[in-house]
Amino acid sequence: MKYVVLFRVLILAGCTLPPEQVAPDAAAPVVEAAAPVVETLDPTPAPPPPPKARTVEQFDTTTAEDRAAAVAKPEPAGETKLGTTIATLGSPADPGIWIKTPLVTELVMGRAVYGANGKSVNLELRPSGGDAGSGSQISLPAMRLLDAPLTGLLELIIYRN
Repeated sequence: MKYVVLFRVLILAGCTLPPEQVAPDAAAPVVEAAAPVVETLDPTPAPPPPPKARTVEQFDTTTAEDRAAAVAKPEPAGETKLGTTIATLGSPADPGIWIKTPLVTELVMGRAVYGANGKSVNLELRPSGGDAGSGSQISLPAMRLLDAPLTGLLELIIYRN
């Protein structure tokens, strides 16, 4: 019998909060976290795709001007080769022409060259936070401009402006 009483005491002891912890107030309003804000160097970034987007064209919300600027011939002076990375398709819901890569630690402009066909695209270089050699993610519009297979692994040479 004393074991049953001891067991009940231990169970009840586990039901109380220590003094430094405070139980959440049931009347307190629930605050939802805001969607992450993606920094962009473009003063007029591409809008996000519509919620019911299903096709490549629906997810690619870049304008003709955005695409033309992305494939414009860069000025090689001032470019710094950062290295080579293997990239896969990033989130199609993340608009713009970008690559998330461990080759940079800050948001800067640069260029990616697709070795399979020699095409290049000017894009935002976004830090991925990954370890060196961990690979990269590239935006849907950037992959389309490179004429790269959307399901492929792309070997890209990355340059920083």
